[in-house]
Amino acid sequence: MALNLTKNGAVLALITFAAGAVPMSVLADEITLKSADGTVNLVGEFVEFTDNNYVIRTGLGDLRIAASRVRCEGDACPSFETATADIHIAGSDTVGLGMMPLLLSGYAAHLDAEATVVATGNDQDILANFVSDGGFGDEIGSYLVSATGSNDAFATLLDGTSQIGMSSRRITPPEARALRDSGAGNMVSPGQEHILAVDSLVVILHPNNPVQEITTAQLADIYAGNITNWSELGGNNAPITLMSHTDGSGTRSTFDERIFGETNGTVAASAIAVDGSNEMAAAVNNEKNAIGYVGYAFQRGAKAVTLVNECGISMTPDAFSAKTEEYALQRRLYLYNRGDAVDDTALNLINYAISSDADGVIAKSGFIDLGVQARAQSLDGDRARSLLDPNVDAFEGGVMREMLGQMVDYDRLSTTFRFATGSSRLDERSRVDMARLTDYLEARPEGTKVMIVGFTDSLGAFESNRTLSVGRAEQVMQELVAQADGRLAGIEFAAAGYGEIAPTACNTADDGRAINRRVEVWIEASNDA
Repeated sequence: MALNLTKNGAVLALITFAAGAVPMSVLADEITLKSADGTVNLVGEFVEFTDNNYVIRTGLGDLRIAASRVRCEGDACPSFETATADIHIAGSDTVGLGMMPLLLSGYAAHLDAEATVVATGNDQDILANFVSDGGFGDEIGSYLVSATGSNDAFATLLDGTSQIGMSSRRITPPEARALRDSGAGNMVSPGQEHILAVDSLVVILHPNNPVQEITTAQLADIYAGNITNWSELGGNNAPITLMSHTDGSGTRSTFDERIFGETNGTVAASAIAVDGSNEMAAAVNNEKNAIGYVGYAFQRGAKAVTLVNECGISMTPDAFSAKTEEYALQRRLYLYNRGDAVDDTALNLINYAISSDADGVIAKSGFIDLGVQARAQSLDGDRARSLLDPNVDAFEGGVMREMLGQMVDYDRLSTTFRFATGSSRLDERSRVDMARLTDYLEARPEGTKVMIVGFTDSLGAFESNRTLSVGRAEQVMQELVAQADGRLAGIEFAAAGYGEIAPTACNTADDGRAINRRVEVWIEASNDA
């Protein structure tokens, strides 16, 4: 009996398993079959491994599960030969388990090839073989993905055992220097550091937990062990079961940095260390008093909590707020490669992964692609309400009303430019966003009006900040038009700046001020399709 499993209403293809499995005799021991995306979790008696499928005996009868979709756990699991591949991709389990299987399948389709994705003897590994002409041609590449932790992305690039590193955090200066000293080149150059997608770390509770929102200060106190009972948050009188990711995880590193910030706090010793995002979601769903955190793609039915920062701004982990990078627990997902003797096969995969051709695959994986998204700026929204603040002086209030009168005629695009700290140079993501925005605007009708709008943090004099914001907007507009090289001749551009008003984060810390130092892109609402 073949089993078809569905996710979001779509049938998941069961991909054939490649040669390389060692034949096994029929056993009668219990095994567990799990998929990376959490859609399969089956327990049964192992019967046999045949025709590239696991056969297990359950209460539903004998089930056949394609080996490419699951990993096998248990003493009776068949063993496999050591996997070898043309390209080794190593690092973050968030990227490796959550995105890379579908990304490789999408890349194969992009090449008009057939991808045969196989399990290996290592639970963290998958192997994909590409055959051209829809499977009727020659083998054109093989890719081994080892999904462990972000630290391993840079360790394996350093020792030369991988060609592509996957990371759910940016490379650190010591890691970059070590790789540079080994001859790998400048790891933060455009040819070696690639933003693959963005992701929100979602704070999750058991579905029956009545708590709806948590402030970022409360979240820090929970993980520091200062808040230990749900009643302190308006919930049930029950002890909080604290769950965190293991050390070395990029997810853990990002979470700790964002919630503790400059306080240098640490996670309480009572926290249960969980290895992997799927495992974290499963653990929280099984423990009614638990709290944990996972990537956007790994919620698996757990209850996502709204976060409220110290300024009272509510932050919902949706795709738009992640694309604009205005959610407190947002992060970038990266691919890295060495600059010396880089393989064309690896570079071609990277170029596909960061292109718009991969957006659909990334979204299907549950992550947030870098494609441009529009959102209306309505008069009943949070931003409009903040511009009606009666507790400001007349001069500042006049600037607020000016912005309010302007923005209601425009939608905001998710493309948001930011500058490297202490510099007039746009940051590393802006290179990608500039190209994506050019493609998006080129498809708009001739005569479409686009407003490039600058903002600053609250440090400095109000009028000086407004002047600075206008200058930054004009800089971005000029760079966009220059890079487009005539492709946007039909678009009507204008620049404006509103200084420190309409902050999207708190100005009380460096990370919040960095978010507020931004240039937004607004597009005439009537012309945006």
